[in-house]
Amino acid sequence: MNTPKARFTFLSFLLIALAVYLSFYSVMPQETTEGKVPKTEFSTVRAFAHVNEIAKEPHYVGSKAHETVRNYIIAELKKLGLEPIIQEGFTLDNWGNISKPKNIIAQIKGKNSTKALLLLSHYDSDPHSAVGASDAASGVATILEGTRAFLAKSEQPENDIILLISDGEELGLNGAELFVNEHPWAKDVGLVLNFEARGSGGPSIMLLETNNGNAKLIKAFQNADTKYPVGNSLAYSIYKMLPNDTDLTVFREDGNIQGFNFAFIDDHFDYHTENDTPENLDFNTLTHQGSYLMPLLDYFSKQDLTQMTSADDLIYFNTPFGFHTYPFSWILPMLLLIVLLFIGVLIYGFKEKMLSGNGIMFGFIPFLVALIVSCAATVLGWMFINWIYPNYAEIQHGFTYNGYTYIFLFAFLSLGITFYSYHKFGKKITPANLTIAPLFFWIVITALAAFYLDGASFISIPVLLSLVSVFFLIKQQKKPSALFLTILAIPAVFILVPFLKLFPVGLGLKIIAVVALLIVLLIGLLMPVFGLYKRKKWTAYLFFLMAIVTFFIAHAKSDFSETRQKPNSLVYVLDADKNTANWNTYDGILDDWTKNYIKDESMTANAKEIMDSKYKGGFTYSQTAPVKSIPLPLFETTKDTIYNTIRHIDVTIIPQRNVNRIEVFGDGKRLETLQINGIMVEKIPNKRSKRLVTYYVSDNEPLVLSFTAKPTERIEFIIYEASFDLLENPLFSVPARAKNMMPRPFVLNDAVLVKKTIQF
Repeated sequence: MNTPKARFTFLSFLLIALAVYLSFYSVMPQETTEGKVPKTEFSTVRAFAHVNEIAKEPHYVGSKAHETVRNYIIAELKKLGLEPIIQEGFTLDNWGNISKPKNIIAQIKGKNSTKALLLLSHYDSDPHSAVGASDAASGVATILEGTRAFLAKSEQPENDIILLISDGEELGLNGAELFVNEHPWAKDVGLVLNFEARGSGGPSIMLLETNNGNAKLIKAFQNADTKYPVGNSLAYSIYKMLPNDTDLTVFREDGNIQGFNFAFIDDHFDYHTENDTPENLDFNTLTHQGSYLMPLLDYFSKQDLTQMTSADDLIYFNTPFGFHTYPFSWILPMLLLIVLLFIGVLIYGFKEKMLSGNGIMFGFIPFLVALIVSCAATVLGWMFINWIYPNYAEIQHGFTYNGYTYIFLFAFLSLGITFYSYHKFGKKITPANLTIAPLFFWIVITALAAFYLDGASFISIPVLLSLVSVFFLIKQQKKPSALFLTILAIPAVFILVPFLKLFPVGLGLKIIAVVALLIVLLIGLLMPVFGLYKRKKWTAYLFFLMAIVTFFIAHAKSDFSETRQKPNSLVYVLDADKNTANWNTYDGILDDWTKNYIKDESMTANAKEIMDSKYKGGFTYSQTAPVKSIPLPLFETTKDTIYNTIRHIDVTIIPQRNVNRIEVFGDGKRLETLQINGIMVEKIPNKRSKRLVTYYVSDNEPLVLSFTAKPTERIEFIIYEASFDLLENPLFSVPARAKNMMPRPFVLNDAVLVKKTIQF
């Protein structure tokens, strides 16, 4: 076979590099400012004004700032001519969290409503230090600005439009549960658009929530003609298998109401931290949210929302060319077509003497070497990195501040290994023979997707194009066109390359090996092009050099600084039963701030009770502390009687200081029934010392436990009453953190706890 001239392969390389760049660049708006925007259009600047007001400080349920934010949103809705109402009441979620959310609800009446379109986001931030600019002031701002622009058109919609700015989402979707199960408007809702965040930047990804098929929803999404659609049915299939936790989940599970989530996940290290500020919220990301809302609001306000349910599913995915769909019914025919084409290419290749048994067999060697070595090097490399940088373990998100650099590092390393493997072991093997091995693996993957993860079946498109490329390699054996084969390769780049970033960002750097796996599989799929390259060794050296440079770039940002703060924690616990106290931390590495109170790392914590936290983490170190005169809660037993051979007890826990959270631990197996503030606990935790309930306090309202037990049972509850005021409490003199530190997220932190046991 004659190989193309170097200038053509170099141009091919540049085109593929450009396709990689476009696969990331084209998915969202790229403007950093905006000019004068008409009143009838969405303005990111105007939306940012709302973010700045909402995200001035942490505004979790029960905080003073929470009330301030609620009053601001109500005032803004009134400015739009709406009449907002407050819905409040106690709710208990499936995780054992109870709170009293205060939802903000408003309605725009339609001319002839079939079902209502509901716009949804939440206004509470995560306790206790999260400022909440992205999660979810961005969602509230999107709805406020989008509604303003919509109303500025002075056109009454066909359907009713309900605005639900929910409360208590961060505690356990409590506000959404309150609305869906108790508000009369819930039965009128036909579709929900929910705006969320799990980071502070990047494209907003569309995810569906439906108990049925997605076909009509996806077709409607296409018809609405959003400018930057980002989403794929692989994420849809995975999302349906995972335990979901957005407000929209409650609508689907409790109300059989379907809808769309729009959430961005880049810069995950800002999620639920004090760095989730307006300054860190990406301007283009907020623009992207607006680019979804406006066309969808206009479209669904006019559609018959009773016709959005379907039993059928669509495969869907986005590329720089747009948003693409095809029916699930095509999955098996496309798989059959791939298998038949694969067999046909083998027959044609052997006939034309462009494929041979030895060539195919030896073609497996460079592919398998690249696959094994790349994955092993990535796994061992990440283990080594975590060993030399133990401080990374302090970032509970699982995505370090320099995490994107590590994605580049292992991508470049895997590219270098793959090209070198094909240089070393594939020199004398034709590109057609080299492509058969990765195609075989891709066909197996496609078959597995078709039967076990059908939403991923759009990967069959790159596989089909790779088979076509092999056919043209065989047909054009005397003078293959590198540029034509590159054009056939570009769809594979557009479809598959974004997953190099999406998987480790979405699931954490612990799965960084998926980057190596995808790189080798993708290079193998594009071997009809790369097999024509003469300078694979120097290409490999270039990628190795880029990997080395990237490692040092990552090293330069591996420490903690004023912009990359170290998370740390400190909690004071007073054991009122023993009249003792101690300092506690969740940190694995003590720093100058925590060492003011915990000086001996040999004193590990031994508390059996683990407070409610995202990652179920307990205290790591503990040290004796002075006993402070903290007002203890009152316990009033208002009922203790036996009838029908069952003991009935009501006890009220009344805080004597401003508290934010009360946790109750106990042996649930000893209880017959349990009610919390009048709400029945359907499934009582039955492990000893298990957390029975976490009560997030509003307005210092008491906690009422009503339970029944056999008269012979000895009932014991361990109560932890917490306030998030350690740094402001006049009983303490804890200094402010240094600028290179921040409160550890996802745990009970900066808190004053009182532990008290009550027995019955």
